[in-house]
Amino acid sequence: MDAKIVLLPGDGIGPEVVAQAETVLKVIAERNGHVFEMTRHPMGGNAIDSHGDPLPEETLAACQASNGVLLGAVGGPKWDDPNAKTRPEAGLLRIRKEMKLFANLRPIKTYKALLDSSPLKKEIVEGVDILCFRELTGGIYFGQSGRRPHASGEEAWSEMIYSTGEIERIVRLAGIAAQSRRKKLTSVDKANVLEVSRLWRSVTENVVKNEFSDLTFENVLVDAMAMHLISRPRDFDVVVTGNMFGDIITDEGSMLTGSLGMLPSASIGEDGPGLYEPIHGSAPDIAGKGIANPLATILAAAMMLRHSLGLEDEAAQIEAAVDAVLDAGHRTADIARGGASLSTSEMGAKVVESLS
Repeated sequence: MDAKIVLLPGDGIGPEVVAQAETVLKVIAERNGHVFEMTRHPMGGNAIDSHGDPLPEETLAACQASNGVLLGAVGGPKWDDPNAKTRPEAGLLRIRKEMKLFANLRPIKTYKALLDSSPLKKEIVEGVDILCFRELTGGIYFGQSGRRPHASGEEAWSEMIYSTGEIERIVRLAGIAAQSRRKKLTSVDKANVLEVSRLWRSVTENVVKNEFSDLTFENVLVDAMAMHLISRPRDFDVVVTGNMFGDIITDEGSMLTGSLGMLPSASIGEDGPGLYEPIHGSAPDIAGKGIANPLATILAAAMMLRHSLGLEDEAAQIEAAVDAVLDAGHRTADIARGGASLSTSEMGAKVVESLS
């Protein structure tokens, strides 16, 4: 395969971890007879500094013309001025909108070698392997909002809106994913209170009944889901939910693994390239120290191969290499639990060594 991959190193530790993922992708391409044309472009705070725009037009054009986009992280104290004309995060919101990325995929998987890193008991988190589908461009975050006078001063309002089509497309993606995993799909809503959740539930049930009758399906209220993720996370396979609920439960779920440095994510649409990134952010406090964990970004690259390039075997090769490195006892500072740790580049080199 010949593929164009756009690298957006971004800010903070982004350039450090993306560099390691780039090396892994080069090895995968060589090992499997592919040609990956990888180009770097500015985005985030660094793009504000160089172009006055967190998402320059040439960066967006390159992303839209690619087969997949790998992002490091954006943001940092340098660009946190509330009076600034624009902020790095505006570029992230815009790229999702312009590339029509309506589905956020976040795997929540525990590694046997890292079970002691989780704040929960080993017997609860061992074997957890959940894939969450969060609707990314609708719901309360994108509904109309405002403030108005009130007898006590002010009142604020925000609208949560979903259409049948928006619900169908995210449920359909989740259903397809569940068919290739353990064939279990869970939809999370608040249908006992919210009208928008009642529509979500009825549309979801209809899609599952007509298109995914081979799946085991259940509806779970979001407050119950928050409890179940802590008490019985192994019971879940693929989870689909709306924007706000997904934002909350995926962050809760991320703590099952014990380290944000291990978790990748993907934002995809119905057509075109997806956007892949670690969930840990720019971590400005450790930027430039060479101690960041590159594994989440390397795993995000594996997700890109799987979901945007259709290279399932190559994605599995990367994931197996990460497993092997962890099983061998190699750790970066965030997962070392006070023991010996590797630098960012040393950990990347261990993954490459495992692949080779």
